[in-house]
Parts: sequence; structure tokens; C-alpha cells
Amino acid sequence: MNKIEALKPESVFKYFKDICAIPHGSGNMDKISEYCVQFAKKNNLKYVCDEAKNVVIYKDGSKGYENSEPIILQGHIDMVCQKTEDCEIDFEKDGLDVYFENGFLKAKGTTLGADNAIAVAMIMAILESSEISHPPIEAVFTTDEEIGMIGATKLDFSLLKSKRMINIDSEEKNVVTVSCAGGSEVKIAAQITRKIVEKTEVTLKIEDLKGGHSGVEIHKGRVNANILAGRILMKLREKVDFDIIEVSGGDKSNAIPVLFKATLAVEDKESFVNATEECYRVIKKEIKAREDDASIRIHYGEKSELKAFSDCDTQRIIDMLVLTPNGVIDMSAEIENLVETSLNLGILKTEGNTVIMQYALRSNKKTALDYLEDRMGAFARNFNCESSIFGRYEPWEYKEDSYLRELYAQCYENKFSEKPVVEAIHAGLECAVFSGKIEGIDCISIGPDMFDVHTVKERLDVESVKSVFEVLCDTLAKCK
Repeated sequence: MNKIEALKPESVFKYFKDICAIPHGSGNMDKISEYCVQFAKKNNLKYVCDEAKNVVIYKDGSKGYENSEPIILQGHIDMVCQKTEDCEIDFEKDGLDVYFENGFLKAKGTTLGADNAIAVAMIMAILESSEISHPPIEAVFTTDEEIGMIGATKLDFSLLKSKRMINIDSEEKNVVTVSCAGGSEVKIAAQITRKIVEKTEVTLKIEDLKGGHSGVEIHKGRVNANILAGRILMKLREKVDFDIIEVSGGDKSNAIPVLFKATLAVEDKESFVNATEECYRVIKKEIKAREDDASIRIHYGEKSELKAFSDCDTQRIIDMLVLTPNGVIDMSAEIENLVETSLNLGILKTEGNTVIMQYALRSNKKTALDYLEDRMGAFARNFNCESSIFGRYEPWEYKEDSYLRELYAQCYENKFSEKPVVEAIHAGLECAVFSGKIEGIDCISIGPDMFDVHTVKERLDVESVKSVFEVLCDTLAKCK
């Protein structure tokens, strides 16, 4: 028997394995949504699949719970797709190569997508079971959470009757999350002009950075490849002559970029290589404690006729990378060690004569998020760029009187003889969307231990899945 199939709870890992075999990166929702629909049909459960490919599945309360107040169990069905440069998996059509090692599930060369496949697997195991006691369940599987909570924002909330919800999208088994940041996406587009030059084409790569989740790990000092690139290019332009042909770095706004690539037109390649190595030696020494594997690579060809950015636009793009706001903006004065406001330059790309910079903005306060959006608009205007805001969702605010929080905490303490940590987080959760649509909703977020989420080092602690699943089932059994 395959090791994954032998893991316990078997029903949970059976569904987790199924999900990993289905392409389900953000924006590629058809197959995974259909899988949810077929699950409902197979188990004779009522369901709705909407135009956004969200799937809501209904199950009556078990014996003795028929008239209990319903509860929403919720997770998202998309994943962040990142892979190593040598990985040949095509996220559009291939499943993941998942394996079990030393107590963890991992994926070879890619993100694992435990965020949030494990939630879907747990909920399906509960819906399938005839032995787990529970009130009526409204299981909500949402799409495209990782690119702006698009599915949740398009959901018809009249489909839901409950004002109680357990979201399974947290990443520490001993934590109950009770509040999260709101957020939005900001896209800045810089139009550039080009010139014809007779120079050597050089490819400059910054790679092997740690990366990470732009909400959960924004405070850890992880180096953003795009920001580091701006610093390096600024110093290089003081020493050698070059023009930009193309720049790119990162492909998910909510993931701290691990790779930057620039194609440059260089006058003297030997001087350029020497200056780059000298510059990087200094910076590497500074960031070594945080980014010990970081590296820089240079490849170059022969001198030829190239279409490069104008002198002015080369300098403008470098200046934007150097001056852009990024990272932690403000810490909370009310909740200890909570990042209150931040942003991440997660996507940098060149499309023809346009350079695009796309950011994930977050704040646990609505007014601070408003100000950060205004600030990015001012930044764009001062560099003669267009800017747009999309995918906005409001913060999920702390509810002082929460029946679910107290019930889950008691069930957790009964199992582990210690209280769980109750905390607010800076990352965005779909709880924010639900709390903005369902007045008075009582909501918590839970989940097993996951590490290095949104990176190719992502791993899921198997034993913690069993623990969280058991506490969740106990909570449902006591939730009348």
C-alpha cells in the first residue's frame, strides 16, 4: 500500500491524495471544482456549484442534531504553484509528486498545496462519515483564494443559513485564529520607450532566496528578490554602463519572490561582471544570516543589436525598485508582536513596452489599508505610472463573545491538557469576507502544522493533522 494511503486518519489522507493528483493552481479551477461536485453526487448530498466554481455541499445533522443550528465548514480549493527551475511538472495539467518522509508530507520540486487541500480533505472525511456526530453542515469550498479571495467575494451568501463557521486555513495546530488582516492588490504599470543599442546581452539572476508567505512571514526579514535587485542595479549603474532590456521577479503577489531575472545590454562585459561580483560580496555579507543560500549568476553572449529601455526609463525602473514601499509598514500598538500593516512586491514583469509591479497590501485596520492604497497611488503618480486597485476585502475583526472560540478551546484543552493560543494574524483569511457578508457571524480558523507554505520547501506535519481533526470532530459533536 502507498504510504500516503496508510496515514491516519485514512479517510482524510485518501482525499488529500486525490486532490494532489488534480491540477488546482489558482485560476485553474475546473477539474478540482468538478471533483467536489462528483463527491457530493457520490455521497447523495445536495450541492450548488456557481459561476465562480465555488461548491457548497449540504449535509443534514446526524441523529440527535437534526434541529441544531447549522455550521459552516470552509476551505479553499486552489493552491499557490511554485516549483524549482529543474522541475518538469506542468501545473496546468499535472498533479503533484507527493511523498511521506520523517513525519511530513512534501512534494518533489513544488509547493505541496496543503494550504488548503488539507481543509478540503478534512471536510470531505466528515461529510462522508456516518459515525461522526455533527449539526447540519454547510460545506463551502471556495476558488482562487490565493489570488485575492475571488471565489469568496463572488459567493452568493443567500445560499448559507448559518451564523457559525469553522475555517480550516490556519497553519499551527495549537492556535485558534480569531482575527485577520484585510487586504487588496495594487498594480502599477510603467510605460517605457526603447532604443537600439550595439551592446552585449547579459542575463543577471538572483536566486535561492527563502521566500515565504507575504502575510505570515513578512516580519521574518526574508529578502525580497525584486527589492534586492533594485539595490544591486542601483550600485552597478554607478560603476558601469548598461541598459535594461527586460526585468522579472516573482509570479504571485502574496509570495515573497525568491528569484529575480534581468536581461541587460552591457557596454563592457568584463567590467560589468567584476562590478557585479564586488557589489554582491558586500551585500551577501550583510544578508548572510537571513539568506545563507542566496546566489547571483551571470550569463552573457556576444555583442549585437539590441532593443533596450531608454536611458531615462532604465533609471526610472531602478529608482522605483529602490524607493518602493515594501515589507512591514507598521506594528500594532494593541496586540503584541502583531504586524498591523504591510505590503509585498510579489510580481515584477515586462510585457512589451510595459513594466508591471504588482503588490499584496494588508492591514488589520481599515483606515490604515485605505492610507496604504493612497500612498501607492502617490508613488505611481510620481513616477508617471498608472495604478489600479482590485481584490479588496475588509479586515476580520475580533469578536469578544464567541461561543465557537470557547468551545473549541475547551475541546483542545480536554485532549492536550493545555489551552490553545488565541491570536490575531496579519495574513488574510476568507473569514474576513464571510464576516463582512454574514452579520453577527461567530467564526474561528484552525489548522494543522504547516511549514514554509507557498515555497518548494512546504511540508505538512501528519501527526498534527490527526490531532486537529480529532478536536474538530469533538467540537462538532458538542456543537448543538
